[in-house]
Amino acid sequence: MPTPFRVHPEVAAALASAKPVVALESTIISHGLPRPDNLRVAREIEQAVRDGGAVPATIALVAGQVCVGLDEAGLDVIASDPQVLKTSLRDLGTVAARGLHGATTVAATSYVAIRAGIGVFATGGLGGVHRGARDTWDESADLTTLGTTPITVVCSGVKSILDIGPTLERLETLNVSLLGYGTDRFPGFYLSATAYGLEFRADSPAEVAAVMASRRALGMTSALVVANPLPPDSGLALDAAQHDAVLASGLAAADAAGVTGKDATPFLLDYFHRQTGGASLTANIAIIKANANLAGLIAAAARATEPSQAGSDEPTTAA
Repeated sequence: MPTPFRVHPEVAAALASAKPVVALESTIISHGLPRPDNLRVAREIEQAVRDGGAVPATIALVAGQVCVGLDEAGLDVIASDPQVLKTSLRDLGTVAARGLHGATTVAATSYVAIRAGIGVFATGGLGGVHRGARDTWDESADLTTLGTTPITVVCSGVKSILDIGPTLERLETLNVSLLGYGTDRFPGFYLSATAYGLEFRADSPAEVAAVMASRRALGMTSALVVANPLPPDSGLALDAAQHDAVLASGLAAADAAGVTGKDATPFLLDYFHRQTGGASLTANIAIIKANANLAGLIAAAARATEPSQAGSDEPTTAA
């Protein structure tokens, strides 16, 4: 059997020398952004991590190999091959065994990152409880994975196409910690703020790093979610009324097309992009780049605070 992970030499060197590393998911490349711009944006996301002072490690499966950090060829495969599978945690073993290409979700990326010794992860928005879940039981595996994975995730809340209130209740049940970054309101991805308040906030990477250190000392085994909103004055957040109208029509379109399960999110994101004339796509790109940069700053601050730590309590299994 091949080794479980293939770690990019730059990432392996950073981990070996205790330099800050940030994990990045790859479904945004394969399923969240239109081709061919997705390849350019993927490079910009990695650069945003570097600008924050850390080494980026985009995680994906290339020909069945779990890659922790992608070279140019691997990044091109994930961005351009239409056969790339959206790969959640439950799918990792099957996709690997069959030698397929896979883009990792929040759940799969978090799992691989921690196993590789990476404790900070940047994404756009988390998955969560879908609307209508009372009848469908449709809930993202992101939630349960974060309940058992001691990683720090920088995101802009949960995707606004989801049912935010029940998602927050599930995060509480699963002992996932929440910090608003520069905000007391939980952000809603395309929306800078939702109706839901946050008990705790942080206003600097050092404050987040202090919480991370405390959680490590306490042996916490769940995730810390750092909710970083689009700045309200950026002009990029969608108008709430427009958002709700597009979402309502998008949900109806998905229902009419019989789109369910893991296909629902990429369908609705694409619907938003088309119905908003590209405004949601512009916001989406700004979100992930801002989160990647903040994750780099947090990883660097955490390394300065705990230079002997790899950023998590999990062993490094490949480096």
